[in-house]
Amino acid sequence: MILLTPELHAALRINADRSAKSDHDPAPVVKLFSPVGAATWLATELLDDGDTLFGLADLGFGCPELGYFSLGEIARLHLPFGMTIERDIGFSTSTSLSVWADTARRAGSIREAQSIIWRIEAAPVPELPTDPDEGNGG
Repeated sequence: MILLTPELHAALRINADRSAKSDHDPAPVVKLFSPVGAATWLATELLDDGDTLFGLADLGFGCPELGYFSLGEIARLHLPFGMTIERDIGFSTSTSLSVWADTARRAGSIREAQSIIWRIEAAPVPELPTDPDEGNGG
């Protein structure tokens, strides 16, 4: 499996450029995971070298951390049964990386944070009255 499509590569590079200029807090662009274990990575940025990703890493020890990790090293991991690290092709989120990191630390893993965040993202947003007199008993 190709871990980064050209579109994902471009989105990660755009985030890296924006983050270098400000306190940009983007939503994760890509989720990589082990199909036979708890290791999970959420990446928001790809540096100029084309290998160094920035994001949230969770190796399954109960302490997800923000930091840099190597795409090449992740791609070369040999898992049982000849498996490799995969990209979650259905992954999509609008929640910023800082919220993912805080939720994952509190929940103990990215996997647990995902169930919490996706429930919040899927929750219906209540309609606010557009008429200023609506809801005032008037």
